[in-house]
Amino acid sequence: MIMPLIPGTQAVTRAVSLLKAFSDAHREWRLTDLARAARLHRATAHRLLGALEREGMVARDASGELYRLGPEAIAMGARAARASDLRDLARAELEALAAASGETATLEVPVGSDMLILDEVMGPALVGATPSVGTRWPMKLTSTGKAVLATRSKRPGRVRRDGYAVAKEELERGYTAVGAAIMGPGSDAVAAISVGGPSLRFTAARIPKLGAEVRAAALRISASLGHRE
Repeated sequence: MIMPLIPGTQAVTRAVSLLKAFSDAHREWRLTDLARAARLHRATAHRLLGALEREGMVARDASGELYRLGPEAIAMGARAARASDLRDLARAELEALAAASGETATLEVPVGSDMLILDEVMGPALVGATPSVGTRWPMKLTSTGKAVLATRSKRPGRVRRDGYAVAKEELERGYTAVGAAIMGPGSDAVAAISVGGPSLRFTAARIPKLGAEVRAAALRISASLGHRE
C-alpha cells in the first residue's frame, strides 16, 4: 500500500535533494546546474534555496552566483560525525589489523590537502612507527591520502582496481604504508585506514596480502557507516 504524501513532504524531499548534490567533487554550484543535478525546475530550486539560505543551510559567494553548504549544514555535519563516532567504529578494526600484521595501524581523515591521524594502534614489533595522533601529512605522500584521492578520480586506476594504495618511502625514508579508503553513506571517502612500518618488512610479496586485509577492514567500517557498494 502506497501511503499518501504528508503536506509539505514533497518540499522537504526536494530541499534534501539539493543539499545532497553537494560533495567534495562539487562544493559549489550555479543555480541552473544545481537544479539540473537535483532534477528540479529552476524556479523550484531557486525558491527552496532561498528558504535554505535563510536557515543557514546554504550560502552564496560574494558574487551571489555560486551556492555552497552554509554554516548550519557544516555544524550539523559535525554533530552527525560526533554522534556516529568514527573513531569508536574503527577502533576494533585497527586493533585487529595491528595484531594480525604486527605493524602500526592508523585511522586518518582528510583535512584540506592533508590527512590527519585521528587514531592509531601500535603493532607489537620492536621496531615500528612512532605514535603520531594529531599529526597532519600531505595527502599525496601518504597511502591513506592516495586511497582517498583515488575515489575522487573519474578514471579508474590501479588503486581503485586493487582497493588499496601504497606509499613506499615517499613520506619518510625507510617507511612504507598500505592504506584503503573508508566510504560514507554517499559516494565520498570520509576517512582511510592504513598499516605502516619499516620498508624492509613491506616486501613486494607481502604488500598484496596487507592490502587485502586493510581493504577488507575499510569495507567493514564503510558498511557500519551506512555505505553500500
